[in-house]
Amino acid sequence: MPEGRALFREVLPKQGQLSVEDVATMVLCKPKLLPLKSVTLEKLEKMQRAAQETIRQQEVSQREQQQQSQQ
Repeated sequence: MPEGRALFREVLPKQGQLSVEDVATMVLCKPKLLPLKSVTLEKLEKMQRAAQETIRQQEVSQREQQQQSQQ
């Protein structure tokens, strides 16, 4: 028996249907990285921080005015 030859020879049917079973395999694709925060969310958070800072400044100025009026 020659080396590298199969023990069985291939037989193809001359009549009927030929079916081939294919095993499904996993296909790896490039990973899609999603941002932790969307651009819109970052803009909203920035606006909120700015609004909170403005409110704090107004509160500080009101306290200073109240302290000056009490003196």
